[in-house]
Amino acid sequence: MSDSTEEPLPPAAPEPEASAAVESISPVGPEQIEYCRQVYAAIQNELAKVIVGQQQVVEEILIAIFTRSHALLVGVPGLAKTLLISTLADTLHMSFKRVQFTPDLMPSDITGTEVIYSDPATGERSFRFINGPLFANIVLADEINRTPPKTQAALLEAMQERRVTVGGKTHKLPAPFFVLATQNPLEQEGTYPLPEAQLDRFMFLIRVGYPSDAEELEIMKRASAKGEQPQVVIDAEQVIALQEIVKSMPVADHVYHYAKRLVRATRTGEPDAMEPATKWLSVGAGPRASLSMITAAKAHAVIHGQNHTGCENVAAVAHAILRHRIAVNFTAQSEGVTTDAVITELLQLIPANQPLA
Repeated sequence: MSDSTEEPLPPAAPEPEASAAVESISPVGPEQIEYCRQVYAAIQNELAKVIVGQQQVVEEILIAIFTRSHALLVGVPGLAKTLLISTLADTLHMSFKRVQFTPDLMPSDITGTEVIYSDPATGERSFRFINGPLFANIVLADEINRTPPKTQAALLEAMQERRVTVGGKTHKLPAPFFVLATQNPLEQEGTYPLPEAQLDRFMFLIRVGYPSDAEELEIMKRASAKGEQPQVVIDAEQVIALQEIVKSMPVADHVYHYAKRLVRATRTGEPDAMEPATKWLSVGAGPRASLSMITAAKAHAVIHGQNHTGCENVAAVAHAILRHRIAVNFTAQSEGVTTDAVITELLQLIPANQPLA
């Protein structure tokens, strides 16, 4: 799974006493950084038993999980998006539910519903809430753009508030809670494009590409052989502890300013907009992009064993954070310019070592 030359970690989950030691040491100490790096490497190793390649996709999904965020995976059918997410849930020892989004899916189909319950002893009747598939740690929303806006709105509340409201009553979702949604870029007829407000709730839009020549050959060989079973690496409580470590990572002022300049450079019509944005974009990124940029950069630094967050970490997550928060104009569409191309130009124009304003 990884091209690193380091010795592979054992697939077994960290021992409970090791986890307790991590929680007892000082915030963002070297032991915590090394623990996070080892956990990340171990998860990669376990996923590699099932998934061939897709290192960048795995990295971005894990960054979303380590930052208590959601991710949208976009790719053609057959690229193992569902298999990757279900295997990840097993590796993290968290509950997993898959929802196939269809045009007839109703909000109650995902949130749950109240039913009339009759007590067999007393015969007394009362309403009882039956949990829907959203009551899981990891929810796979398969082909999310194929369901009507009303159901998308119910999912939006769950993503933002981590709770659902049914019959006037609020029900908390389990912690941690992640929505990992998939979307097919083809066959857009009869679909319901996600509104900008819901797209903005996804930290990452992750593009899942085709495997390389060697990877496709390996996939074919594995399909005809008995594969290894991935082992549990960490559990839900340890994921929450990792999230706290990421949250405590230090960020220098010049890194904040670098992320801010990058996001503000996309806002066409604003004084800070740069030439690629004014030429190619119709919509720029909002403040949630700035917040996500720093949060994701912290996680990127942690999983790579860094004891600080740098501008290079911001640049590494910029495409996945910005590509669904900006929109190209008609001129760009007619000339084949993509959002990723605009982001690449901005990264080249904005120096990481620019003095603070």
